[in-house]
Amino acid sequence: PTPVSAFLHSATMVQAGVYLLARLNPTLGDTALWSTTLVGFGGVTLLWGAVSALRQTDLKQMLAHTTVASLGLLVLLIGVGTEVAITAAVVYFVAHALYKAALFLIAGIIDHEAGTRDITELSGLRDSLTFTFIATILAAISMIGLPPLVGYLAKEEMYAALLTDSWQPLFVLAVLVAGNALLAGIALAILVKPFMGPLMPLPKDPHEAPIGLLAGPALFSILGVLAGVMTSWVGKTIIAPAASVIAGAGIESHLELRVDPLDPLFWLSLLTWLLGGLIYWRLDTIRTLLRRGQGAVGWTFDKGFDSLMFGLIRLSGAITRFWHHGQLELYLVVIFAMFAMAIIVPLWSMGGFPSSVPFPDLTLHEWGVVLIAAIGIAIVVSARTRLFAIVALGIQGIAVALLYLLFGAPDLSFTQFMVEILSVVILTLVMTRLRLDQHDQRQFEDLLRDGGLALVCGLGVTALLFAVLEGTFDPRLSDFFNANSAPVAHGRNIVNVILVDFRGLDTLGEISVVMTAGIAILALIRSAKKIPLPAAPEGSPPRAMRARSKREASS
Repeated sequence: PTPVSAFLHSATMVQAGVYLLARLNPTLGDTALWSTTLVGFGGVTLLWGAVSALRQTDLKQMLAHTTVASLGLLVLLIGVGTEVAITAAVVYFVAHALYKAALFLIAGIIDHEAGTRDITELSGLRDSLTFTFIATILAAISMIGLPPLVGYLAKEEMYAALLTDSWQPLFVLAVLVAGNALLAGIALAILVKPFMGPLMPLPKDPHEAPIGLLAGPALFSILGVLAGVMTSWVGKTIIAPAASVIAGAGIESHLELRVDPLDPLFWLSLLTWLLGGLIYWRLDTIRTLLRRGQGAVGWTFDKGFDSLMFGLIRLSGAITRFWHHGQLELYLVVIFAMFAMAIIVPLWSMGGFPSSVPFPDLTLHEWGVVLIAAIGIAIVVSARTRLFAIVALGIQGIAVALLYLLFGAPDLSFTQFMVEILSVVILTLVMTRLRLDQHDQRQFEDLLRDGGLALVCGLGVTALLFAVLEGTFDPRLSDFFNANSAPVAHGRNIVNVILVDFRGLDTLGEISVVMTAGIAILALIRSAKKIPLPAAPEGSPPRAMRARSKREASS
């Protein structure tokens, strides 16, 4: 619908990216990469969008392509980055919103009243759509950049920003003049083609639009006139604050509606208008040449984009089929291989491997606990059934909890005990759906791969911990928690205080993740379909009687 086009294409959605660039200018501006990229892409987009609009005959298509050109113009001005260029960008931002919204709504009125938007089929509507014609005049001359409309102020500002002695700004100025001339030619076509000349046969009998349709373009057109006349108020209230934010510094308004034949800016504007008139005069010839050229080439950016998207979809499908094959064992292999690389590669590339292996001075009972942990690991590795491996894993975990207890961390030891007990219970419950007494069916090559990967991961973690222990201990964080846990968080258990207070949001996130995973697992378990038992043959006794007969026979 045309009102949606007016809302999106003129001032809202498509200019959101330009607005983002403008807000990023205080941080990224005044750098060579920023200026070169924005000026280069902005200039190409300006010319490309304007030339593409010349090939169109649909009013909305013409306006849409000129919007692309206008966005390129705004990006170019932001890339230039001077105070005058930023001011010009803000003025053009306002001017474009007003005249383009009005012209989109006018295109909708023409379509509604005449039955077509094709300018090759439109002519002589000035008598039937008089008020629409007046609104079109005001909006089009703002797009052309004629005084006293706000579009004239925007054009004068952007020319003033680049009128210097250096060749680079003069080259960009030439691009601006060419782009504005193309936009002016299209504005003349939108103004003259549908309204001037004799009335042609149309799908509908044209008549003036109702006040509800006229109110929008009339309001925007009048606002364009008022913004061009009330330069002092508009400059101080709208332009200067916005330009100051974009530039990151205070900018005073210097807008002035002035037509001075001795000013070089006036002659640049005059050149723009003359070129725009020439483009309108030869519009049909230019459109024919552009369409012939497109047909001769046989390739357009639209086709290129479609081919690119089709290739992207096929590539994503191939990648998805390659990685998401459904083999959970290979998923784990990839995950742990990446984990080992994430640890070992940085240690190796930065020379961070430990120079020695520190052996702690342990007592006999502490060595006994270490021996229990080692025995648990050996049992896990050599276990041939799932149940045996689960129990052995619990033994190893409990030995680690005893080490925490012996080295002065009873709260951590208690947590480890709970985790190990729950892990054994939960793993056992989960494995009840499998055969707990089933032997490992993997081949020797798979066992060698998995064992080697586990060994590499373990050695990597061990090397990382030893490297940390070799470093100089920085007690600032520990001292902070020791000093603030009781007076600030009102807790003497420092670990609990860190989890609940200092890292409260982090802990809440972890709890939420675990809770969500638990809910998902519960939903999967409840939604699992039970496998129906095979039906008994006809005439056979009930299931309970058959089961009792089997028990009696076995006894």
